[in-house]
Amino acid sequence: MARVRPTSAETQHRGHAIIERVFAELIDGPLAHLPSGRFNANNVWLACITIAHNLTRAAAILAGRPHATARAATIRRQLINVAGRISRHAGEITIHLPQHWPWRHNRLRLFTTAHAPPT
Repeated sequence: MARVRPTSAETQHRGHAIIERVFAELIDGPLAHLPSGRFNANNVWLACITIAHNLTRAAAILAGRPHATARAATIRRQLINVAGRISRHAGEITIHLPQHWPWRHNRLRLFTTAHAPPT
């Protein structure tokens, strides 16, 4: 069976849906707190929002497939806001995560990938 190629309208619709999803995530989160009284403050806040959003998306992709398509609130809840403890012993960093935490492996994959030596 031959593979059907998407039409240009379908491709454009998918791209539009992705942009709408990003806007919805930002409006529900950091854009709701825009200072709005001063142009320069809004400009700086928007730059910080962009950096935080891009870092969150990159962390989700590094964590694994289940988080690569998750909403930003889910990523923050499952990967970033973690009740863990960092300890050092003999120059080695150890993260102590909750014992029966369902996203433990994804968080550890993110940590080891981010701290791996450059290739």
